[in-house]
Amino acid sequence: MASTALERVNAAYASTRQPRRSISTIDDYFGALNEFYYQGNAYQMGLGGLGGVQQTLGGQKAEQIPNSLEGYAAQAYAANGIVFACMSVRMLVFSAIRFQYQGFNRGRPSTMFGGADLELLERPWSGGTTQDLLTQMILDADLAGNSYWANVEGELVRLRPDWVDIILAPRRVRGGQLGWTKFGYRYTEGGAHSGNDPVALLPDEVAHFAPIPDPLATYRGMSWLTPVVREVQADGVMTRHKRQFFENGATPNMVVSGITAANQQEFDAIVDMMESNHAGIANAGRTLYLAAGANAEVVGANLQQIEFATTQGRGETRIAAAAGVHPVIVGLSEGLSGSSLNAGNYGQARRRFADGTMHPLWQNAAGSLEQLVPPPGPATRLWYDARDVPFLREDRKDAAQIQQMRAATVRQYVDAGFTPESSVAAVEAEDPGLLVHTGLFSVQLQPPNSQSQPELPAGGGSDA
Repeated sequence: MASTALERVNAAYASTRQPRRSISTIDDYFGALNEFYYQGNAYQMGLGGLGGVQQTLGGQKAEQIPNSLEGYAAQAYAANGIVFACMSVRMLVFSAIRFQYQGFNRGRPSTMFGGADLELLERPWSGGTTQDLLTQMILDADLAGNSYWANVEGELVRLRPDWVDIILAPRRVRGGQLGWTKFGYRYTEGGAHSGNDPVALLPDEVAHFAPIPDPLATYRGMSWLTPVVREVQADGVMTRHKRQFFENGATPNMVVSGITAANQQEFDAIVDMMESNHAGIANAGRTLYLAAGANAEVVGANLQQIEFATTQGRGETRIAAAAGVHPVIVGLSEGLSGSSLNAGNYGQARRRFADGTMHPLWQNAAGSLEQLVPPPGPATRLWYDARDVPFLREDRKDAAQIQQMRAATVRQYVDAGFTPESSVAAVEAEDPGLLVHTGLFSVQLQPPNSQSQPELPAGGGSDA
Protein backbone atom coordinates (compact mmCIF):
# COMPACT_ATOMS: atom_id res chain seq x y z
CA MET A 1 0.00 0.00 0.00
CA ALA A 2 1.39 3.37 -0.98
CA SER A 3 2.83 5.54 1.77
CA THR A 4 0.56 8.46 0.83
CA ALA A 5 -2.47 6.21 1.23
CA LEU A 6 -1.21 5.03 4.63
CA GLU A 7 -0.79 8.62 5.70
CA ARG A 8 -4.39 9.36 4.80
CA VAL A 9 -5.54 6.30 6.74
CA ASN A 10 -3.47 7.35 9.78
CA ALA A 11 -4.87 10.87 9.60
CA ALA A 12 -8.45 9.62 9.41
CA TYR A 13 -7.85 7.19 12.25
CA ALA A 14 -6.23 9.88 14.41
CA SER A 15 -9.27 12.11 14.00
CA THR A 16 -11.37 9.74 16.10
CA ARG A 17 -11.38 9.43 19.89
CA GLN A 18 -10.07 5.89 19.68
CA PRO A 19 -6.57 5.23 21.02
CA ARG A 20 -4.13 6.07 18.25
CA ARG A 21 -2.58 3.17 16.40
CA SER A 22 0.17 3.42 13.82
CA ILE A 23 -0.93 1.70 10.61
CA SER A 24 1.95 0.27 8.67
CA THR A 25 0.68 -3.08 7.40
CA ILE A 26 -2.52 -4.34 5.85
CA ASP A 27 -3.23 -6.28 9.07
CA ASP A 28 -3.12 -3.01 11.02
CA TYR A 29 -5.48 -1.55 8.46
CA PHE A 30 -7.95 -4.39 9.03
CA GLY A 31 -7.68 -3.85 12.76
CA ALA A 32 -8.41 -0.15 12.37
CA LEU A 33 -11.43 -0.90 10.21
CA ASN A 34 -12.80 -3.24 12.88
CA GLU A 35 -12.77 -0.37 15.38
CA PHE A 36 -14.37 2.20 13.13
CA TYR A 37 -17.94 3.07 12.40
CA TYR A 38 -20.59 2.06 9.93
CA GLN A 39 -23.75 4.10 9.34
CA GLY A 40 -23.19 6.17 12.43
CA ASN A 41 -22.63 3.26 14.85
CA ALA A 42 -19.61 1.36 16.11
CA TYR A 43 -18.61 -0.89 13.25
CA GLN A 44 -19.24 -4.61 13.65
CA MET A 45 -19.01 -7.44 11.17
CA GLY A 46 -22.34 -8.50 9.79
CA LEU A 47 -23.79 -5.12 8.92
CA GLY A 48 -24.85 -5.23 5.29
CA GLY A 49 -23.70 -2.71 2.74
CA LEU A 50 -26.92 -2.61 0.69
CA GLY A 51 -28.03 0.99 1.02
CA GLY A 52 -31.36 2.61 0.48
CA VAL A 53 -33.76 -0.14 1.54
CA GLN A 54 -35.25 1.38 4.67
CA GLN A 55 -38.80 0.13 4.95
CA THR A 56 -40.34 -3.12 6.16
CA LEU A 57 -43.53 -4.09 4.41
CA GLY A 58 -46.45 -5.95 5.90
CA GLY A 59 -48.97 -8.16 4.20
CA GLN A 60 -49.06 -11.82 3.36
CA LYS A 61 -45.78 -13.61 3.37
CA ALA A 62 -46.29 -14.99 -0.13
CA GLU A 63 -46.67 -11.45 -1.51
CA GLN A 64 -43.83 -9.77 0.38
CA ILE A 65 -40.70 -8.74 -1.48
CA PRO A 66 -37.61 -8.96 0.77
CA ASN A 67 -35.77 -5.67 1.09
CA SER A 68 -32.50 -6.96 -0.27
CA LEU A 69 -30.61 -7.32 -3.52
CA GLU A 70 -31.70 -10.93 -3.81
CA GLY A 71 -35.32 -10.05 -3.03
CA TYR A 72 -35.50 -7.28 -5.62
CA ALA A 73 -33.67 -9.40 -8.21
CA ALA A 74 -35.79 -12.54 -7.75
CA GLN A 75 -39.23 -11.11 -6.96
CA ALA A 76 -39.20 -7.81 -8.86
CA TYR A 77 -36.77 -7.92 -11.79
CA ALA A 78 -37.17 -11.63 -12.60
CA ALA A 79 -40.83 -12.04 -11.59
CA ASN A 80 -42.60 -8.83 -12.61
CA GLY A 81 -42.98 -7.96 -16.29
CA ILE A 82 -43.40 -4.22 -15.69
CA VAL A 83 -40.23 -3.90 -13.60
CA PHE A 84 -38.33 -6.02 -16.12
CA ALA A 85 -39.54 -3.86 -19.03
CA CYS A 86 -38.59 -0.59 -17.31
CA MET A 87 -35.18 -1.87 -16.28
CA SER A 88 -34.54 -3.31 -19.75
CA VAL A 89 -35.23 0.03 -21.43
CA ARG A 90 -32.95 1.82 -18.97
CA MET A 91 -30.27 -0.81 -19.45
CA LEU A 92 -30.33 -0.87 -23.25
CA VAL A 93 -30.14 2.91 -23.66
CA PHE A 94 -27.69 3.45 -20.79
CA SER A 95 -25.21 0.92 -22.20
CA ALA A 96 -25.14 2.45 -25.72
CA ILE A 97 -22.58 5.20 -25.04
CA ARG A 98 -18.78 5.15 -25.00
CA PHE A 99 -16.33 7.12 -22.92
CA GLN A 100 -13.96 9.88 -24.03
CA TYR A 101 -11.90 12.61 -22.43
CA GLN A 102 -13.20 16.14 -22.82
CA GLY A 103 -11.18 19.33 -22.68
CA PHE A 104 -12.31 22.77 -21.54
CA ASN A 105 -11.93 25.97 -23.51
CA ARG A 106 -12.21 29.11 -21.38
CA GLY A 107 -14.15 27.20 -18.77
CA ARG A 108 -16.65 25.61 -21.15
CA PRO A 109 -16.71 21.96 -22.33
CA SER A 110 -15.04 21.61 -25.71
CA THR A 111 -13.45 18.90 -27.85
CA MET A 112 -13.60 15.22 -26.91
CA PHE A 113 -10.62 12.99 -27.55
CA GLY A 114 -9.38 9.49 -26.79
CA GLY A 115 -6.46 8.16 -24.81
CA ALA A 116 -4.60 4.99 -23.96
CA ASP A 117 -6.00 4.94 -20.43
CA LEU A 118 -9.53 4.52 -21.82
CA GLU A 119 -8.61 0.95 -22.73
CA LEU A 120 -9.63 0.01 -19.18
CA LEU A 121 -13.21 1.08 -19.93
CA GLU A 122 -13.25 -0.25 -23.49
CA ARG A 123 -11.99 -3.68 -22.39
CA PRO A 124 -12.79 -3.76 -18.65
CA TRP A 125 -12.07 -7.49 -18.36
CA SER A 126 -11.17 -10.36 -20.64
CA GLY A 127 -13.91 -10.55 -23.25
CA GLY A 128 -15.79 -7.61 -21.72
CA THR A 129 -16.87 -4.40 -23.43
CA THR A 130 -18.00 -0.95 -22.37
CA GLN A 131 -21.58 -2.11 -22.89
CA ASP A 132 -21.06 -5.07 -20.54
CA LEU A 133 -19.65 -2.73 -17.90
CA LEU A 134 -22.48 -0.21 -18.19
CA THR A 135 -25.14 -2.93 -18.20
CA GLN A 136 -23.88 -4.33 -14.91
CA MET A 137 -23.50 -0.86 -13.41
CA ILE A 138 -27.11 0.17 -14.07
CA LEU A 139 -28.40 -3.26 -13.02
CA ASP A 140 -26.68 -2.98 -9.63
CA ALA A 141 -27.78 0.63 -9.20
CA ASP A 142 -31.41 -0.19 -10.03
CA LEU A 143 -31.62 -3.17 -7.69
CA ALA A 144 -29.31 -2.14 -4.85
CA GLY A 145 -28.91 1.62 -5.29
CA ASN A 146 -25.12 1.20 -5.52
CA SER A 147 -22.55 -0.19 -7.92
CA TYR A 148 -18.95 -0.71 -6.79
CA TRP A 149 -15.93 -1.37 -9.03
CA ALA A 150 -12.22 -1.79 -8.32
CA ASN A 151 -9.19 -1.89 -10.61
CA VAL A 152 -7.35 -5.12 -9.84
CA GLU A 153 -4.20 -5.65 -11.90
CA GLY A 154 -5.55 -3.75 -14.89
CA GLU A 155 -9.01 -5.33 -14.84
CA LEU A 156 -12.26 -3.91 -13.50
CA VAL A 157 -13.79 -6.15 -10.85
CA ARG A 158 -17.40 -5.85 -9.72
CA LEU A 159 -18.03 -5.78 -5.98
CA ARG A 160 -21.46 -7.21 -5.27
CA PRO A 161 -23.31 -4.37 -3.52
CA ASP A 162 -24.76 -6.34 -0.60
CA TRP A 163 -21.31 -7.72 0.24
CA VAL A 164 -19.77 -4.26 0.58
CA ASP A 165 -19.54 -2.36 3.86
CA ILE A 166 -18.82 1.37 3.84
CA ILE A 167 -16.53 2.35 6.69
CA LEU A 168 -17.14 5.80 8.21
CA ALA A 169 -15.09 7.80 10.66
CA PRO A 170 -16.46 10.75 12.67
CA ARG A 171 -15.30 14.11 11.38
CA ARG A 172 -13.93 16.13 14.29
CA VAL A 173 -14.20 19.92 14.05
CA ARG A 174 -13.38 22.30 16.94
CA GLY A 175 -13.67 19.56 19.51
CA GLY A 176 -16.99 18.18 18.27
CA GLN A 177 -18.29 15.89 15.59
CA LEU A 178 -19.45 17.34 12.29
CA GLY A 179 -20.88 14.46 10.32
CA TRP A 180 -18.88 11.55 8.98
CA THR A 181 -16.06 11.05 6.53
CA LYS A 182 -15.71 8.01 4.29
CA PHE A 183 -12.76 6.01 5.55
CA GLY A 184 -12.86 3.10 3.12
CA TYR A 185 -14.67 0.02 1.90
CA ARG A 186 -14.67 -3.54 3.12
CA TYR A 187 -15.65 -6.34 0.75
CA THR A 188 -16.30 -9.91 1.87
CA GLU A 189 -16.95 -12.50 -0.80
CA GLY A 190 -20.16 -14.28 0.09
CA GLY A 191 -21.15 -11.71 2.71
CA ALA A 192 -19.98 -10.85 6.21
CA HIS A 193 -21.13 -14.19 7.68
CA SER A 194 -19.52 -16.34 4.98
CA GLY A 195 -16.31 -16.79 6.93
CA ASN A 196 -14.18 -15.54 4.01
CA ASP A 197 -11.41 -13.05 4.60
CA PRO A 198 -12.45 -9.45 3.88
CA VAL A 199 -10.61 -7.12 1.53
CA ALA A 200 -10.02 -3.51 2.60
CA LEU A 201 -10.05 -0.78 -0.04
CA LEU A 202 -9.36 2.92 0.19
CA PRO A 203 -11.94 5.41 -1.15
CA ASP A 204 -9.79 6.28 -4.16
CA GLU A 205 -9.51 2.59 -5.07
CA VAL A 206 -13.26 2.15 -5.64
CA ALA A 207 -15.59 3.65 -8.24
CA HIS A 208 -18.90 4.07 -6.42
CA PHE A 209 -21.89 4.70 -8.70
CA ALA A 210 -24.97 5.74 -6.69
CA PRO A 211 -27.28 7.84 -8.91
CA ILE A 212 -30.16 8.17 -6.40
CA PRO A 213 -28.88 9.31 -2.98
CA ASP A 214 -30.34 7.92 0.20
CA PRO A 215 -31.73 10.92 2.12
CA LEU A 216 -30.80 9.28 5.43
CA ALA A 217 -27.27 8.40 4.38
CA THR A 218 -25.72 10.59 1.70
CA TYR A 219 -22.69 8.33 1.30
CA ARG A 220 -24.75 5.58 -0.34
CA GLY A 221 -27.53 5.22 -2.91
CA MET A 222 -31.12 4.06 -2.91
CA SER A 223 -32.92 1.79 -5.38
CA TRP A 224 -35.76 3.40 -7.33
CA LEU A 225 -37.76 0.25 -6.55
CA THR A 226 -37.90 1.07 -2.84
CA PRO A 227 -40.69 3.72 -3.06
CA VAL A 228 -42.84 1.57 -5.37
CA VAL A 229 -42.30 -1.87 -3.90
CA ARG A 230 -45.94 -1.92 -2.80
CA GLU A 231 -46.99 -1.16 -6.36
CA VAL A 232 -44.87 -4.08 -7.55
CA GLN A 233 -46.53 -6.33 -4.96
CA ALA A 234 -50.01 -5.12 -5.97
CA ASP A 235 -49.26 -5.73 -9.64
CA GLY A 236 -48.22 -9.28 -8.81
CA VAL A 237 -51.42 -9.85 -6.84
CA MET A 238 -53.56 -8.54 -9.74
CA THR A 239 -51.72 -10.76 -12.20
CA ARG A 240 -52.40 -13.81 -10.03
CA HIS A 241 -56.04 -12.78 -9.64
CA LYS A 242 -56.40 -12.52 -13.42
CA ARG A 243 -54.89 -15.97 -13.87
CA GLN A 244 -57.15 -17.49 -11.22
CA PHE A 245 -60.17 -15.80 -12.79
CA PHE A 246 -59.54 -17.55 -16.10
CA GLU A 247 -58.64 -20.80 -14.39
CA ASN A 248 -62.09 -20.63 -12.81
CA GLY A 249 -63.72 -20.56 -16.25
CA ALA A 250 -63.59 -16.75 -16.55
CA THR A 251 -66.49 -16.42 -14.10
CA PRO A 252 -66.66 -14.83 -10.65
CA ASN A 253 -67.27 -16.86 -7.52
CA MET A 254 -70.58 -18.67 -7.19
CA VAL A 255 -72.70 -19.72 -4.21
CA VAL A 256 -74.85 -22.84 -4.59
CA SER A 257 -77.59 -23.07 -1.97
CA GLY A 258 -80.46 -25.46 -1.24
CA ILE A 259 -78.56 -28.69 -1.87
CA THR A 260 -80.56 -31.55 -0.38
CA ALA A 261 -78.41 -34.15 1.38
CA ALA A 262 -79.19 -36.68 4.07
CA ASN A 263 -75.82 -36.36 5.83
CA GLN A 264 -72.46 -34.69 5.64
CA GLN A 265 -70.91 -37.49 3.63
CA GLU A 266 -73.58 -37.21 0.95
CA PHE A 267 -73.20 -33.40 0.89
CA ASP A 268 -69.45 -33.67 0.43
CA ALA A 269 -69.91 -36.14 -2.40
CA ILE A 270 -72.25 -33.75 -4.22
CA VAL A 271 -69.79 -30.86 -3.77
CA ASP A 272 -66.90 -32.97 -5.06
CA MET A 273 -68.92 -33.98 -8.11
CA MET A 274 -69.78 -30.34 -8.90
CA GLU A 275 -66.15 -29.24 -8.45
CA SER A 276 -64.83 -31.94 -10.76
CA ASN A 277 -67.45 -31.30 -13.46
CA HIS A 278 -67.69 -27.51 -13.39
CA ALA A 279 -64.59 -25.96 -11.80
CA GLY A 280 -61.54 -24.92 -13.80
CA ILE A 281 -60.88 -23.59 -17.28
CA ALA A 282 -61.39 -27.03 -18.88
CA ASN A 283 -65.04 -27.01 -17.75
CA ALA A 284 -65.82 -23.47 -18.91
CA GLY A 285 -69.17 -23.25 -20.72
CA ARG A 286 -70.58 -26.51 -19.40
CA THR A 287 -74.24 -26.50 -18.34
CA LEU A 288 -74.87 -26.69 -14.61
CA TYR A 289 -77.78 -28.95 -13.61
CA LEU A 290 -79.32 -28.55 -10.15
CA ALA A 291 -81.95 -30.58 -8.34
CA ALA A 292 -85.23 -29.05 -7.22
CA GLY A 293 -84.72 -26.46 -4.52
CA ALA A 294 -81.06 -25.82 -5.32
CA ASN A 295 -80.00 -22.41 -6.53
CA ALA A 296 -76.73 -21.07 -8.04
CA GLU A 297 -75.93 -17.39 -7.57
CA VAL A 298 -72.93 -15.35 -8.79
CA VAL A 299 -71.12 -13.35 -6.11
CA GLY A 300 -68.30 -10.90 -6.46
CA ALA A 301 -67.35 -8.72 -9.42
CA ASN A 302 -65.90 -9.59 -12.78
CA LEU A 303 -62.86 -7.89 -14.31
CA GLN A 304 -64.96 -5.29 -16.11
CA GLN A 305 -66.92 -4.33 -13.00
CA ILE A 306 -63.77 -3.64 -11.02
CA GLU A 307 -62.20 -1.80 -14.02
CA PHE A 308 -59.31 -4.21 -13.85
CA ALA A 309 -57.40 -2.83 -16.84
CA THR A 310 -57.58 0.73 -15.51
CA THR A 311 -56.61 -0.30 -11.98
CA GLN A 312 -53.62 -2.33 -13.13
CA GLY A 313 -52.64 0.33 -15.68
CA ARG A 314 -52.43 3.00 -12.97
CA GLY A 315 -50.03 0.86 -10.97
CA GLU A 316 -47.90 0.18 -14.04
CA THR A 317 -47.65 3.92 -14.70
CA ARG A 318 -46.48 4.62 -11.14
CA ILE A 319 -43.76 1.98 -11.49
CA ALA A 320 -42.64 3.49 -14.80
CA ALA A 321 -42.64 6.98 -13.27
CA ALA A 322 -40.33 5.83 -10.47
CA ALA A 323 -38.00 4.34 -13.11
CA GLY A 324 -37.97 7.65 -14.99
CA VAL A 325 -39.40 6.00 -18.11
CA HIS A 326 -42.53 7.27 -19.85
CA PRO A 327 -45.19 4.54 -20.34
CA VAL A 328 -45.19 5.13 -24.10
CA ILE A 329 -41.45 4.30 -24.22
CA VAL A 330 -41.96 1.03 -22.34
CA GLY A 331 -45.13 0.14 -24.24
CA LEU A 332 -47.46 0.04 -21.24
CA SER A 333 -51.23 0.03 -21.66
CA GLU A 334 -51.73 3.64 -20.60
CA GLY A 335 -48.99 4.76 -22.95
CA LEU A 336 -50.65 3.00 -25.89
CA SER A 337 -54.06 4.63 -25.55
CA GLY A 338 -55.51 7.93 -26.68
CA SER A 339 -53.16 10.47 -28.21
CA SER A 340 -50.02 9.22 -26.46
CA LEU A 341 -48.75 7.59 -29.64
CA ASN A 342 -48.96 10.75 -31.71
CA ALA A 343 -45.60 11.65 -33.22
CA GLY A 344 -45.29 14.82 -31.15
CA ASN A 345 -46.24 13.15 -27.88
CA TYR A 346 -43.88 10.24 -28.43
CA GLY A 347 -41.09 12.65 -29.32
CA GLN A 348 -41.63 14.61 -26.13
CA ALA A 349 -41.70 11.39 -24.09
CA ARG A 350 -38.47 10.23 -25.70
CA ARG A 351 -36.83 13.60 -25.04
CA ARG A 352 -37.98 13.56 -21.41
CA PHE A 353 -36.47 10.10 -20.95
CA ALA A 354 -33.20 11.11 -22.62
CA ASP A 355 -32.80 14.54 -20.99
CA GLY A 356 -34.30 13.81 -17.58
CA THR A 357 -33.12 10.25 -16.97
CA MET A 358 -30.33 9.08 -19.26
CA HIS A 359 -28.08 12.14 -19.45
CA PRO A 360 -27.91 12.57 -15.64
CA LEU A 361 -27.14 8.85 -15.29
CA TRP A 362 -24.35 9.08 -17.88
CA GLN A 363 -22.87 12.14 -16.19
CA ASN A 364 -22.89 10.38 -12.83
CA ALA A 365 -21.32 7.24 -14.30
CA ALA A 366 -18.52 9.24 -15.96
CA GLY A 367 -17.80 11.09 -12.72
CA SER A 368 -17.77 7.85 -10.72
CA LEU A 369 -15.46 5.99 -13.11
CA GLU A 370 -13.11 8.97 -13.21
CA GLN A 371 -11.88 7.70 -9.85
CA LEU A 372 -10.27 4.75 -11.66
CA VAL A 373 -9.52 6.47 -14.99
CA PRO A 374 -8.26 9.95 -14.10
CA PRO A 375 -8.18 12.57 -16.89
CA PRO A 376 -4.79 13.35 -18.46
CA GLY A 377 -4.70 17.03 -17.47
CA PRO A 378 -6.19 19.66 -15.17
CA ALA A 379 -8.44 21.13 -17.87
CA THR A 380 -9.94 17.79 -18.90
CA ARG A 381 -12.47 15.31 -17.54
CA LEU A 382 -13.78 11.82 -18.25
CA TRP A 383 -17.02 12.21 -20.17
CA TYR A 384 -19.50 10.21 -22.21
CA ASP A 385 -19.96 10.30 -25.98
CA ALA A 386 -23.63 9.83 -26.90
CA ARG A 387 -23.32 10.97 -30.53
CA ASP A 388 -23.72 7.43 -31.90
CA VAL A 389 -26.64 6.36 -29.69
CA PRO A 390 -29.53 5.43 -32.04
CA PHE A 391 -32.12 6.45 -29.45
CA LEU A 392 -30.84 10.03 -29.64
CA ARG A 393 -30.85 10.49 -33.40
CA GLU A 394 -33.62 13.06 -33.20
CA ASP A 395 -31.57 14.94 -30.62
CA ARG A 396 -28.63 15.02 -33.02
CA LYS A 397 -30.91 16.57 -35.65
CA ASP A 398 -32.02 19.21 -33.15
CA ALA A 399 -28.39 19.87 -32.19
CA ALA A 400 -27.48 20.39 -35.86
CA GLN A 401 -30.32 22.88 -36.24
CA ILE A 402 -29.17 24.72 -33.13
CA GLN A 403 -25.63 24.91 -34.50
CA GLN A 404 -27.00 26.28 -37.77
CA MET A 405 -28.89 29.02 -35.93
CA ARG A 406 -25.83 29.86 -33.83
CA ALA A 407 -23.68 30.13 -36.96
CA ALA A 408 -26.26 32.41 -38.55
CA THR A 409 -26.24 34.60 -35.44
CA VAL A 410 -22.43 34.87 -35.53
CA ARG A 411 -22.62 35.84 -39.21
CA GLN A 412 -25.18 38.55 -38.46
CA TYR A 413 -23.00 39.99 -35.70
CA VAL A 414 -19.94 40.06 -37.96
CA ASP A 415 -21.92 41.64 -40.81
CA ALA A 416 -23.08 44.31 -38.38
CA GLY A 417 -19.49 45.26 -37.67
CA PHE A 418 -18.65 43.30 -34.52
CA THR A 419 -15.35 41.45 -34.26
CA PRO A 420 -15.47 37.72 -35.12
CA GLU A 421 -13.89 36.78 -31.77
CA SER A 422 -16.44 38.71 -29.71
CA SER A 423 -19.29 37.44 -31.87
CA VAL A 424 -18.36 33.81 -31.16
CA ALA A 425 -17.89 34.53 -27.45
CA ALA A 426 -21.26 36.29 -27.22
CA VAL A 427 -23.08 33.38 -28.88
CA GLU A 428 -21.35 30.76 -26.72
CA ALA A 429 -22.07 32.64 -23.48
CA GLU A 430 -25.49 33.87 -24.65
CA ASP A 431 -24.41 37.33 -23.53
CA PRO A 432 -24.60 40.19 -26.08
CA GLY A 433 -22.66 42.34 -23.64
CA LEU A 434 -19.49 40.59 -24.79
CA LEU A 435 -19.79 42.06 -28.30
CA VAL A 436 -17.00 44.45 -29.38
CA HIS A 437 -17.62 46.71 -32.37
CA THR A 438 -14.93 47.42 -34.95
CA GLY A 439 -16.20 50.91 -35.78
CA LEU A 440 -16.86 49.74 -39.34
CA PHE A 441 -20.28 49.53 -40.93
CA SER A 442 -22.06 47.68 -43.74
CA VAL A 443 -21.38 44.25 -45.13
CA GLN A 444 -18.11 45.38 -46.76
CA LEU A 445 -16.89 46.77 -43.42
CA GLN A 446 -15.33 49.79 -45.15
CA PRO A 447 -14.48 52.97 -43.20
CA PRO A 448 -17.25 55.58 -43.54
CA ASN A 449 -16.82 57.91 -46.59
CA SER A 450 -13.59 56.18 -47.59
CA GLN A 451 -14.75 55.99 -51.22
CA SER A 452 -17.68 58.32 -51.43
CA GLN A 453 -17.31 58.79 -55.24
CA PRO A 454 -16.18 56.14 -57.69
CA GLU A 455 -12.99 56.99 -59.64
CA LEU A 456 -13.37 57.50 -63.40
CA PRO A 457 -10.93 56.09 -65.93
CA ALA A 458 -8.21 58.55 -67.09
CA GLY A 459 -9.26 60.63 -70.06
CA GLY A 460 -12.63 59.07 -70.01
CA GLY A 461 -16.01 60.21 -69.08
CA SER A 462 -19.52 60.00 -70.13
CA ASP A 463 -20.89 62.03 -73.00
CA ALA A 464 -24.33 61.58 -71.64
